[in-house]
Amino acid sequence: MDTIRRKVFTIAVMLAMATTLAAAGKTPDPIVDSPLTTVKGERTVVLAGGCFWGLQAVFEHVSGVTAVAAGYSGGSAGTANYEAVSDGSTGHAEAVRITYDPSQITYGQLLKVFFFVAHDPTELNRQGPDTGTQYRSVIFYSNARQHRIAQAYINQLNESKVFERPIVTQVVGLPAFYTAESYHQDYAVKHPNDSYIVINDLPKVTTLRQQFPSLYVP
Repeated sequence: MDTIRRKVFTIAVMLAMATTLAAAGKTPDPIVDSPLTTVKGERTVVLAGGCFWGLQAVFEHVSGVTAVAAGYSGGSAGTANYEAVSDGSTGHAEAVRITYDPSQITYGQLLKVFFFVAHDPTELNRQGPDTGTQYRSVIFYSNARQHRIAQAYINQLNESKVFERPIVTQVVGLPAFYTAESYHQDYAVKHPNDSYIVINDLPKVTTLRQQFPSLYVP
C-alpha cells in the first residue's frame, strides 16, 4: 500500500469511528464542566493532537471560537521552531491556542470536539501519517478548573468505554505557548488543494459539520 493510500485508509477509519460513535449516541457531553457565562469574555485553551494544521482547521469552524493560533508547547523557547520540533527531541508538541467566548461555548464542549473530531485520543505519539512525540495528544491546562474538567472527562470516557482502547491524552500544566512560523498559520485555508489537507484535515471539518451541527460555523 503506497503512502497516499495509507493516509486515505487511516483517515477513513478515523471518520468511520467518529460517525459510528455519534450514531450510537456515544459522544457524551462532559459531566463535569463550567457553565456558560452570562456575559461575553475571552478565555484560552492549548491543545495538541497531531499536526497543528488540522487542529487549527477544525477549531476555526467551532461556534464561539474567536481565534486559533498554531504553535508549540512543552519545550523551551530556544527550540520553538519547526525545524527543531520536527526532530522529535525538543519536548515540544505541535499545538494550537484556542481563544473562545465562554458565553457561547464551554471548555468541556471544546474538549468534546478535541476527542471526537480533531484527533484520535487513543493513538500514542502519532496521528494518521505523522509519528513522533511532537504529535502526541496533550491537554495543556492553565488553571485548576481546566485541569479538573479535562481529567474528569477522560475518566468519564474511559469508564464508559466509549473508545475501544484507553485514552492516552496527557493532561499537563501549560509551561508556555510559542506561536509557530507565519507560513503555518491558517495553512488549510491558504492551501485547500494541498494533498495532505485534502486527505487528512478537510474530512475532519466535514465530520464536525455533519455530526455536531450545533457546534459548527461555516
